[in-house]
Amino acid sequence: MEEEYPSIPMGRTRKILRTSIHTFLKNYQYFTITSSLLSLPFSASVLLSQTFVPFSPLLPTIYHRLRSLFDAASFPPSSQFFTILNLKLSQTITSSILVLPFTLSFLLFAKASVIQALHHHKPPLHPSLASFISIYNPILLTQICNSIVILSANATCFSLLFLAFNFLEGFGFSSPNSLLFLSATGAVMYSVILANAFIICNLALVLSGVDKCGGFQAILKACVLIRGRTATALALALPANMALAAIEALFQYRVVRAYYFTKSSNSSTALEGMFIAYLYSIIVVIDTIVTYVFFKSCKSAYRDIISSVENVKSLDDIP
Repeated sequence: MEEEYPSIPMGRTRKILRTSIHTFLKNYQYFTITSSLLSLPFSASVLLSQTFVPFSPLLPTIYHRLRSLFDAASFPPSSQFFTILNLKLSQTITSSILVLPFTLSFLLFAKASVIQALHHHKPPLHPSLASFISIYNPILLTQICNSIVILSANATCFSLLFLAFNFLEGFGFSSPNSLLFLSATGAVMYSVILANAFIICNLALVLSGVDKCGGFQAILKACVLIRGRTATALALALPANMALAAIEALFQYRVVRAYYFTKSSNSSTALEGMFIAYLYSIIVVIDTIVTYVFFKSCKSAYRDIISSVENVKSLDDIP
């Protein structure tokens, strides 16, 4: 499938999305049955973890550890930005720990099934977990390295914020307005750095499945491919993330809210919860397809650049 998407111009976000949706519909049965069902336990764990996080004993432990870290770094304790950031980070870390076994198994198998189907032009006639093992190992290694990259991105953000706050405090800019401005700037910077880290990690997962090279090597290749195309990658990631957030809110409203009101579960609520989790799985599959199409277009554009450079060098050799 090396030349499947060579004609997609870079920066044409809508065309990449249309191609991805067309690919999904062309192999609708495979993606909605095999890939989505493989991802279903992961999706259910993500939706349920948001309900159990407030009651988890991990949450207060992580919250107080982060609070101690912020206090030791001399971040202003009165800043609402760091209070909210601490709470959201604690919830995210707790949720990630709870769903980690499902992430490293069901999610990666689902992504492997999608990548294998797209890379070999058509889905396998009799898909099985054994058929995905060959690309699962490099994807697993890349996922572990992705976690290290995300942690490093967070550490980088905190280091920059630490330097900025201490720099302003050293020059006497410690008024509430100064802290509010720096907090808003820090929130934007934090979001941009993490968004770039996440899109590189997603691209690295697809690359490791296609090229069967895992770990930091896949992440470095993804960094090279995405150069100059970050805006396109962010625009492609936005619809899927908005859809996932909407489904999470729907689960909280339709399932969790209904359970708290009735204080009991019934078959209709359980079936509705499973259906919402299935919708979440479909969005995860579509997001993987979009990332794959984007990867192929990046690779095609990169190959064209290398070819142009080689042609220029060959012309220079002409006497």
